[in-house]
Amino acid sequence: MANIRFLELLAKDYPNLEAATSEIVNLTAILSLPKGTEYFLSDLHGEHEAFIHMLKSASGTIKDKIDENYGEFLSEKERDDLAALIYNAEAEIKRRKKSEKDFNKWCKAVIYRLITICKSVSTKYTRSKVRRNLPKYSAYIIDELLHADDEENRLQYYQEIINTIVDCGMGEKFITELSDCISKLAVDQLHIIGDIWDRGSHPDEIMDYLIDYPSVDFQWGNHDVVWMGAATGNWACITNIIRMNISYNNFDMLEIGYGINLRGLATFAEKVYGDDPCENFMPHVIDENCFDPVDPKLAAKMHKAIAVCQFKVEGQRIMAHPEYHLEKRLLLDKIDWEKGTVTIEGKEWKMKDMNLPTVDPADPYRLTPEEEEVLDGLEASIHQSEKLQKHIRFLYSHGALYKVINGNLLYHGCIPMTEDGQFEDVSINGATHRGKALMDYIDDQVRKAYFAPDESEEIGRSGDLMWYLWLGGNSPLFGKDKMTTFERLFVEDKASTKEHTRPYYKLIKERKHCEKILEEFGLDPSRSKILNGHVPVKIKDGESPIKGEGLLYIIDGGISKAYQKQTGIAGYTFIFNSRYMALAEHKPYDPIKEDGTQEFHSPIVRTVATLPERMLILDTDKGKELVERRDDLQSLVEAYQKGLIKEQY
Repeated sequence: MANIRFLELLAKDYPNLEAATSEIVNLTAILSLPKGTEYFLSDLHGEHEAFIHMLKSASGTIKDKIDENYGEFLSEKERDDLAALIYNAEAEIKRRKKSEKDFNKWCKAVIYRLITICKSVSTKYTRSKVRRNLPKYSAYIIDELLHADDEENRLQYYQEIINTIVDCGMGEKFITELSDCISKLAVDQLHIIGDIWDRGSHPDEIMDYLIDYPSVDFQWGNHDVVWMGAATGNWACITNIIRMNISYNNFDMLEIGYGINLRGLATFAEKVYGDDPCENFMPHVIDENCFDPVDPKLAAKMHKAIAVCQFKVEGQRIMAHPEYHLEKRLLLDKIDWEKGTVTIEGKEWKMKDMNLPTVDPADPYRLTPEEEEVLDGLEASIHQSEKLQKHIRFLYSHGALYKVINGNLLYHGCIPMTEDGQFEDVSINGATHRGKALMDYIDDQVRKAYFAPDESEEIGRSGDLMWYLWLGGNSPLFGKDKMTTFERLFVEDKASTKEHTRPYYKLIKERKHCEKILEEFGLDPSRSKILNGHVPVKIKDGESPIKGEGLLYIIDGGISKAYQKQTGIAGYTFIFNSRYMALAEHKPYDPIKEDGTQEFHSPIVRTVATLPERMLILDTDKGKELVERRDDLQSLVEAYQKGLIKEQY
C-alpha cells in the first residue's frame, strides 16, 4: 500500500500511460549523453573581475571552441576579438561602437559567430536543458537560431531573425545575453571550494553573480564561515570581518555593497586615537574605493579600534569555552605595561605599540561602554543588511562543509589528523568526533547556529562555533596551530608571527594517507580524487598542487592579488569533463585599459588524468538519480497497465 501511495503521488505529474512512457524515453536518452563539464575553483577572496573572467572564459575552453570552429576562416586577431566579446560583452560592445564604421553590420556578423559557438558548447545537452539556460525574453529567438539553419530552405528565415534583431535596436542586448549564455553552457557544474570573502574588494559582486548561476555549490572555507558567524550577530566574528576588510580598504563593499554603517566606529576611533598616527594599522590599498573613499589615516585609526575590540571579545569567548583550548591566545593580560613587552607562550617580545587607552590592565578583556555601543551598532547593521543575509542564506542552501560528487571529495581546509596519520579526536560542544563523523557534526551545528540556535548544542553565544572554525587549532577549516593576528599588529619581531600547519599538510604528500581519507568518505582511491583549497601553492618556490601521487589537488593558486607575489601565478581551475581531468594554471588578470582594450592570457592547461572510456551521465551521481526515477516510472507504467491506478486525461 505504501508503494501504491507513492505511485499515486507520482501519477500527479505523469497522469497517464503516454506521459509516463514519454518521460522514460526522455530519461533513457539523457543517460546516454556525455557527462557535463565540472569546474572547480577555490579561494576567490573577493576578486570579482578575475573570477568572472575565469568563469566566462571557461578557463580557456571557449577560446579552444573558437579556434576549433573558426581557425580556418578567421585571423588570430578576429578570433581573439570574438573571445573578448564573450568574456566581457559590455566592454567590447562599447569599444566597437567607437571603432566600427558600420556598427549594425558588425552586430549581425558577430551574432552569426556567437550562434556557432553556442551550438558547439551545447552539443552535450538536451534541447530542453539548453532552453532552461537561455535568457527569459530571448529564449525562443536563440532556440530558433540554434536550429533554424538545419535545412537550406530556412536560411532566409535565419537571416531575417538576425536582421530584425539588429534593426529593432536590440543587437547589443542580444549579443550580451548570447555571450553570457555561451559561458554558462560551457560549465555544466561549478564547485567553489571555499573562501568567497576578504582581501579582495567585491565578494558581494561574486555572490550576486553566482545567485543567478544555473548550477553552483560551495564547500565552506574559514573566511566564509566567519561571515556566516557574523550574520548571526556574533561579536567575535563581526570584529574579525570588519577588521580584515578595513585593513584591505574595502569600504565600498562594507558600506555600499552591504550597507554596514561604520560611522559609529569612525567617530569612536577618531575620538580615542586622534593624536595617534596608527602607522602599524595603515590599510593595504590594492583596489581604490569608487563610492566611499576613506582617508587612510582615519582608516588606520578605525583598524586599530576594531582590532582592540576583537582581542577583547575573543578573550571573552576563550574564557567561556575552555574546551576550545585557546588559552595561549589570551594576550592582553600578558602585556607588561612598564617594560613595553608581551609574554607569548613563555617568551617575552617587545611591543611596537603601547598606546591602548581603552584597555584596563586590571580587567583587559572588558569592553568600555563606548566600544559596546560600537559593536551593538555593527551587529544591528549586519542583521538588517538584506543583501548580506540573502548571500549567507544562499551559501547555506547551496553549500556544505564538504561534498562527495561523481567519485570526488571536495573540502576547503583539512581533515584533522595526528602525526602518525590517524584521524584526530576533536571535541566540540562536549561531543567528540573524528574523520567524516566530525565533518557531518560540524555541518549540522553550523546550520543550527544560524537557523535554529535553540536546537544547537552550542555553549555560549550563537555563532561561537563559527568563530572557532575560523581560527581554532583543530578546526578542519583552519589547519594551523594558531592565528597570529595580535603579533602581526603589535609585536615588533616578525618571528613571533610564525604559524605552523597541522600534520595533515605533511601527511597528504604520501598516497597512503590520501587513500585513507577517501576510504573514510566511502570512495574508491583507484578512481577518486580529493579537491582541496585554503593553502596557496607557491609554484615559484617549486611547490606542486598535486599531492599523494595524484590523489589530491590543492587548487588555491592565488586568485587574490594579495597572494600573487608569494605564489607566482593567479589561481587554478580544476576541470573534469567526460574524457579527462585537467589543471588550468592562470596568469594575473589584466583590467580594461583606457582605450577600451583588454589583454587576455590563456591559462596553461595540463591533463592530469585520462578516463579509460568516455564518462556518460549514466555513470554520474545525477545518472543514479535518473535511473531511480526511471525505475519508479516503470513501476507506474505497470500499475497503469494492471489497472491499479486510473489514468487521467
